Amino acid sequence: VQLQASGGGLVQAGGSLRLSCAASGRTGSSYVMGWFRQAPGKEREFVAGIDKRSGNSRHADSVKDRFFISRDDNKRTVYLQMNSLKPEDTARYYCALDMSGRYVSRGQSDYEYWGQGTLVTVSS
Repeated sequence: VQLQASGGGLVQAGGSLRLSCAASGRTGSSYVMGWFRQAPGKEREFVAGIDKRSGNSRHADSVKDRFFISRDDNKRTVYLQMNSLKPEDTARYYCALDMSGRYVSRGQSDYEYWGQGTLVTVSS
């Protein structure tokens, strides 16, 4: 399984970006895809995740009502629409895949595959 993330860039505070993560290889029919982020000097944290089979999603409190995760099953692609961006959203964003597909976990250790990350920089 390979994950290819894209869509990062430089944006002013209050702006929007959409990240994409395309999965390839043998993902199976039920899996969970998530987004995590890591800011300089901080630990990686959960941002959002979505269950491919049920469509159930969850978002971290820090991004709720600003970020929205969605999926396109035909393309095996997950999107993260980021609105009302703040300087504290600056981080490298990683997509990840959990093959078990049991539930949308916030735990990094539940995700077996990771993309290379895409950098999001929000200027004030």
